[in-house]
Amino acid sequence: MNKHDHERVVTSGSFSRRRLLGTAAVAATATIIQRHVLGGQGGKPPGEKLNIAGIGVGGQGAWDLQQLGGENIVALCDVDWNYAARTFEKYPKAKKYKDFREMLEKEKSIDAVMIATPDHIHAVAAMTAIKMGKHVYCEKPLTRTIHEARALAKAASEHKVATQMGNQGMAFEGNRLINEWLADGAIGPVREVHVWSDRPTHSGKLPLWWAQAIERPEDQPPVPASLDWDLWLGPAPKRPYHPAYAPVRWRGWWDFGSGGLGDMGIHNIAPVFSALKLGAPISVEASSTAVYEETLPLASCVHYEFPARGEMPPVKLHWYDGGLVPARPEELEDGRALNREDGILFVGDKGKMLVEGWGGNKPMLIPQKRHDEYQQPPKTLPRSVGHHQEWLDACRNGTPTRSGFDFAGPLTEAVLLGTVCVRVGGRKLLWDSPNLKVTNLPEANEYIHYEYRKGWDL
Repeated sequence: MNKHDHERVVTSGSFSRRRLLGTAAVAATATIIQRHVLGGQGGKPPGEKLNIAGIGVGGQGAWDLQQLGGENIVALCDVDWNYAARTFEKYPKAKKYKDFREMLEKEKSIDAVMIATPDHIHAVAAMTAIKMGKHVYCEKPLTRTIHEARALAKAASEHKVATQMGNQGMAFEGNRLINEWLADGAIGPVREVHVWSDRPTHSGKLPLWWAQAIERPEDQPPVPASLDWDLWLGPAPKRPYHPAYAPVRWRGWWDFGSGGLGDMGIHNIAPVFSALKLGAPISVEASSTAVYEETLPLASCVHYEFPARGEMPPVKLHWYDGGLVPARPEELEDGRALNREDGILFVGDKGKMLVEGWGGNKPMLIPQKRHDEYQQPPKTLPRSVGHHQEWLDACRNGTPTRSGFDFAGPLTEAVLLGTVCVRVGGRKLLWDSPNLKVTNLPEANEYIHYEYRKGWDL
């Protein structure tokens, strides 16, 4: 997601994966040879354009498609054709659909799919594409539930498709510097990290990016003629249409989104996951403003505990949103403001690293004098060709992506465990990751996944 974006919606189900070549042993051998010669998992020659379809193209998806515009945009799907009108006009040759299941079934030439719907559609849309052998770029967070994140990562691995989640900060230079500096021992072993975002507020002030801490509207205005509301809901529980949900405003509703933590936590926690090689947390607890039955609270603090990883010590990670920030580090110079919008503070045994801005973009040792004196290590990590281009290269050549579903899945699981904790009042949850189960509070497990509406499945 782009820092100042507006996102959108669409839908899915489940189809069997197509076979691209024959089933005999000779044909299987030919498949391996052809993919090697042509340059990639999808069997596309290096100079040939990919055929790309967009699902959810009226908001953030329009920006994502711009980054993919050098390829063939062959099909577009959105449940609200008025909202997507500008994107339709930009790609007049693309076939238009409202139901992505119909699009994927009919458009056999599609090689890869970009998904930028509301969170509750991500999993069903991505899984449909993956099972059909399509490469997938999916906006963040990867899914709305922990169960969905685990399922997508597993399916992507099994079907050997190229994937990338839309946390574009993983391509930043700063993201790589964080990894290299911490590996260099710039601040010593890290045992504590503070991460924050002002969402859904603007630096703790109104107006909100989207509404949270509200009750369900009681009035029932008519559904706009251009919107297929049933497809917008997809697998989510049925409810009457209201503009409080769509477009854009869905993030604060439990049925559709995951608030500031799901929105910006994916961006800002990702560099921590990468640099400290984090996996599943062992516990999480939280505090927040009032929790509503159907919407997230205005502000929350979530506290994760991660176990040791080899020689790396256990880590406590603290998340803040809604305008809350950690205590001002004493190493900051007098008069130097702490960025209240987005940031990361790594606390090491030998110093601190402050990252200002979203996605890990601007790391600095503090105080400034310490940073100026630091002899930066060689740049050992490959630099990014661009977040979207990484994915396109992977579609053709099978090269790795920085936020493929093997990384994005576990990251999303951890982030969403925090929202589950907030939803049950912040009580400490002990997490059994292999079994996707909270072991000490059984009622929390009902939020690991939910029963889809009839007609929808993974």
